[in-house]
Amino acid sequence: MNLRDNLRRLLVRVYARRVEGHLDHDQVPKHIGVIMDGNRRWAKAAGSTTAQGHRAGADKIEEFLGWCSETDVEVVTLWLFSTDNFDRPQEELVPLFGIIEDVARSLAADGRWRVHHVGALDLLPPGMQTVLKEAEEATADVDGILVNVAIGYGGRQEIADAVRSMLHDARQKGTTMEQLAESVDIDMIGRHLYTSDQPDPDLVIRTSGEQRLSGFMLWQTAHSEYYFCDVFWPAFRKVDFLRALRDYAARHRRFGG
Repeated sequence: MNLRDNLRRLLVRVYARRVEGHLDHDQVPKHIGVIMDGNRRWAKAAGSTTAQGHRAGADKIEEFLGWCSETDVEVVTLWLFSTDNFDRPQEELVPLFGIIEDVARSLAADGRWRVHHVGALDLLPPGMQTVLKEAEEATADVDGILVNVAIGYGGRQEIADAVRSMLHDARQKGTTMEQLAESVDIDMIGRHLYTSDQPDPDLVIRTSGEQRLSGFMLWQTAHSEYYFCDVFWPAFRKVDFLRALRDYAARHRRFGG
């Protein structure tokens, strides 16, 4: 590493400390959703394989959660694998599934996080289903950040599953379709989402420069603030995170049109 790179790193650290020093913890979002985008493009730019890109992205997660813990964030939703990602070639999916399983095991073993899966569990390989269930059970009593791992997740799929859950619930209670139609409201739908009883995201961060939600938490993000960052996820730094928090704190949130 040359002198210029060392100087740049030093300046970034100094700037990050300055931003953190001015951060108002009362203005920190309590629930942050993260669209961790750019693993493959980071790998291509670095001359690495796609699997190495996904591994680098996975390695960033616990560092990111550590930053969240330092700033009093209470809930984090990490989008690791979309329902759309099932269309990727098997030579990419097989190692990716292994990496995701390693992430779930690592988060559970850490002891600081309470792990909760959000997504269509039945769409995932049996081995991954087992790993996710074990991670939830092992961390159920952990008093730390609630970490939603969105795997096999799609916003439209979640809403469809919520409707299906409402219909099953009504059937079990002997509720007629007419009675159900009369009783459906926003709160009822919310109770059947993957994130039932959780606060909606205050802030959604998307890395890699893309400026769209791609179906991420369509229902829950109705009033969320968005922060789009040009950095690929494996290269996401603490200073980037702090900038997102600073940007969020500077906004005057107004609900409605």
